[in-house]
Amino acid sequence: MANVLPDSPTGGPLDGVLVADFSRVLAGPYATMVLADLGATVIKVEGPGGDDTRTWKPPVRDDVATYYLSINRNKRSIVLDLKDPDDLADAKRLAARADVMIENMKPGGMVRFGLDHPSVAATNPSVVYCSISGFGTRGGAHLPGYDLLAQATSGLMSLTGDADGKPFRVGAAMFDVLTGLHAAVAILAALRHREATGEGQLLETNLLSTALACLVNQTEAYVGAGVVPQRMGNAHPSVFPYEPMPTADGELIVIAANDGQFRKLCTVLGDPAMAEDPRFATMSGRVEHRVEIKDRLLARLATRTTREWFQAITDVGIPCGPINSIEGGVELARELGLEPVATAADDAAVPTVRSPVDFSATPPTYRRSPPRLGADGDEVRAWLQNG
Repeated sequence: MANVLPDSPTGGPLDGVLVADFSRVLAGPYATMVLADLGATVIKVEGPGGDDTRTWKPPVRDDVATYYLSINRNKRSIVLDLKDPDDLADAKRLAARADVMIENMKPGGMVRFGLDHPSVAATNPSVVYCSISGFGTRGGAHLPGYDLLAQATSGLMSLTGDADGKPFRVGAAMFDVLTGLHAAVAILAALRHREATGEGQLLETNLLSTALACLVNQTEAYVGAGVVPQRMGNAHPSVFPYEPMPTADGELIVIAANDGQFRKLCTVLGDPAMAEDPRFATMSGRVEHRVEIKDRLLARLATRTTREWFQAITDVGIPCGPINSIEGGVELARELGLEPVATAADDAAVPTVRSPVDFSATPPTYRRSPPRLGADGDEVRAWLQNG
């Protein structure tokens, strides 16, 4: 592993790994935050104007965009203008010392600075170099990469919304996040390969490929069976019941993903005879007769409140749940002891959403709040030039 900054030891599984983060916005910064949480030393390189997400407000905390805060903890920030010869020299020093380098400029954008993979690998052959784009480096190299474009072009939006309504995007930039997550997994695998062989390599991923992979059964329906999935609102094409249903005072998600769950659901709803109907005995039968079954379920659910049904159905082990706001989701996680919020152990003490993974021996750590623009520039420059 590379020599890292003096106060870098973290005790995490990636302690000693130096990441040169030339990415911006979401996919790349999410990947590097995952690595940073696990102990890597991440140096976030920003242009003079800073990461775009610094300006994506409201909402804000202490005049800092919460979008930026959500994906940039545990990092150091240095401002480098790659058009400036001195700053470019520092960028190349960083690339030469990095274990991992990640960037998400338009394909080819790093070539003019001599920071593309072949140039960096010439002086740092063991580097794991990860490049993220919107639509790949071949026919889609000229296309800009934004999550909404990936949602639209991949087919996700065609699946989201009511059957007779317009397509909708999902409420968060999920393909950016999932691309970042896949990038982090690939980086970890490449580091393992390097540990075994000493060999670095180039990793490439893109939003569209990630989107198609993460649409899983929906994409496979077309690839494997020639079936083009259609919008169904909140219903599931292959499982019923699996959707929100109205109660006396609201809505409740109700799921019966196998025959046993369906029998229990019918019993707790007070209609055990429905489970004995041979038309409804199998999942394929329930999917075929979903309209008739739903009418009977709705008649039962209308007799009690969401809270009452949630308690009764949960008590017999059937999956169900209320439709919460984000506030409700965070508070539910707290009630369940999941500790959804982590606060950095520094003076800024910025709360962020904690890593969803628990480790018994080497847990994620929250050492630094998301940095102000260029906050660590002097320290990093001195280290690069004198280290």
